[in-house]
Amino acid sequence: MNCLDRGLICAAETELPRVVIVGGGFAGLNLIKGLKNLPVQVVLIDKNNFHQFLPLLYQVATSGIEPDNIAFPYRKLFEKYRNVVFRMAEVTHINTTHNKLSTNIGVIHYDYLVLACGSKTNFLGNTDFENFGSGLNSVTDALDIRSRLLQNLEKAAVTCIEHEKRELSSVAIVGGGATGVEIAGALAEFKRYILPKDYPELNSVEMKIYLIEATGRLLQAMPEKLSEKTLHYLSRMNVDVLLNTSVNSYDGKKVVLAGEKSFSAATFIWTAGVKGDIVKGLPRESISRQNRILTDDFGRILTLNNVFAIGDNALIKTHTNPHGHPMIAQPAIQQGKLLAKNLMKLIQNESMVPFEYQDKGTMATIGRKKAVASIKKLKFGGFFAWLIWSFIHLVSLIGFRNKIMVTINWLWSYFTYEKGNRVIIRRYEEVKKSE
Repeated sequence: MNCLDRGLICAAETELPRVVIVGGGFAGLNLIKGLKNLPVQVVLIDKNNFHQFLPLLYQVATSGIEPDNIAFPYRKLFEKYRNVVFRMAEVTHINTTHNKLSTNIGVIHYDYLVLACGSKTNFLGNTDFENFGSGLNSVTDALDIRSRLLQNLEKAAVTCIEHEKRELSSVAIVGGGATGVEIAGALAEFKRYILPKDYPELNSVEMKIYLIEATGRLLQAMPEKLSEKTLHYLSRMNVDVLLNTSVNSYDGKKVVLAGEKSFSAATFIWTAGVKGDIVKGLPRESISRQNRILTDDFGRILTLNNVFAIGDNALIKTHTNPHGHPMIAQPAIQQGKLLAKNLMKLIQNESMVPFEYQDKGTMATIGRKKAVASIKKLKFGGFFAWLIWSFIHLVSLIGFRNKIMVTINWLWSYFTYEKGNRVIIRRYEEVKKSE
């Protein structure tokens, strides 16, 4: 590999069209798979050197599995891809006039650019939520939550003041979507099966788990009867579900709700929304109010001929989805697969195929043998839904080792009512200070 001039990111010299992809999430990964060993040079740029399986982040956060069980290194993943180059870097600016991408390690020229940057937590502009709470949108976030929760429990174990024990052991979760429901269920099982054994000092107080949702029901993307079933499951697991309730403020200890009602909780988890992760340099008119990039039916950014956006950071409007697609895995996967075909068509001067989302259904797990599923016309919950959820997520993991390790963890947990090793690898406060 040679650098053509100082400041450029090293990439193999080639006469093939260069496709630069920013982000190796579900969208970027499936795009690269579709371009495997085809007559293009693919350069993947990501701030991490691994792909992270986001649907199981909540299990890392609640000590169910270890972080390396849901991560897989890009270089290992693409070792048999002859046309793929990986660079770990953060993108700082796009120059669409000169087809240049600036990063913290240099500049790279592209023939085609694909932005698959994913999303980031949307704290709705509230700095208190961001400073004193935690989102759940990355492995780092999951480790922050796990450390914070365990550190608070350790503090609760040594204090003799009852209200401090209650405050330090209580958790507030804001957002009743799939992530909020899943982490609430996992914490409820932690409270039931783990807390009495690990922290007998806390038997005098009850660990409170609050799930706060601003609308009138949980899991808005699912049919109402599944929302009711989810509420029933969580209520039986002693999760305090607060519907039609919004949070006004949080100072690290006290959660103040609309109407000035309040309660204390030392752990605050925000799952109430995400927004697109946008790179500087794009035309202002191409950014929507939801901080997503507006594209045409092919994923091509409006006003630009060779720049595309797919996945969570893209707002692809079609006649069947005039408001765009949900920011979940399936649309991202399908967009990545189709764009791989369309890029080859574009290079060969053929007509591209417009994107049409095929809804394969939605699922959420609430805990041990409890889940809800909406798959086409089938709407059901319970043990069978939990089995399907488990199977789909297991086969979707990347890497044989990861599949085996997660299977072992799940079987161990199922038969012993145990979770993974509850170790504080890095202290939460130290991470915050370093950032």
